[in-house]
Amino acid sequence: MKAVIVCTSVSHGNTKKVADVIGQVLEARVVDPAQVDAAELSTYDLVGFGSGIFLGSFHAELREFIRSLPDAQRRKAFVFATSGFPEARFQRFSRPLVRMLDQKGFEVVDTFSCRAFDTYAPFKLVGGIRKGRPNSTDLAAARTFAEGLAGTYSIT
Repeated sequence: MKAVIVCTSVSHGNTKKVADVIGQVLEARVVDPAQVDAAELSTYDLVGFGSGIFLGSFHAELREFIRSLPDAQRRKAFVFATSGFPEARFQRFSRPLVRMLDQKGFEVVDTFSCRAFDTYAPFKLVGGIRKGRPNSTDLAAARTFAEGLAGTYSIT
């Protein structure tokens, strides 16, 4: 299987760090949505989609990119995120993106998230929260996540 990771990382590079670790394991190129088009995506067997979380949602650039994709992609996908706060059990921030990908014909096989340095609005006043995140433990968890994908889907 051939993989690519579409990643929007804008604030502190947190999501890019996670994407790079996953990309190393999957031997996947990590690209910004502006660096790839739908025709190219159709050449991959597994596509990762990730960004930081902003007010409970994935970054608007990533969401717009997915909306612009033609239906019936028929590819396996995974979703990953970095956030100052964990996903709430009753309202997972990954759910809307998973639904959007499903509507485009992707089969989302797994999701991953970890904490990350966050300086959004009120947190900026106190120097941010989750300083030093993602840390080595978070990146090791991302590596384990990617190894699971690689083993399950025979990524080469």
